[in-house]
Amino acid sequence: MTDPKVWIKSSRSQCTATCVELTTSLDEIRDSKDPHGPTLRVDVATFVQAVKRGRFDR
Repeated sequence: MTDPKVWIKSSRSQCTATCVELTTSLDEIRDSKDPHGPTLRVDVATFVQAVKRGRFDR
């Protein structure tokens, strides 16, 4: 069965294997190394605000 969703990842991470991908609707996230694995559903506005605040920075 094929996945009808379209997944995207940052053009800056095309050369690395350690990144996440988002659906084009921006409401699901998955590990790019495991495209058939679990996904995380997110609220777009909350996710974007968290990224802007540096919540996921290491």
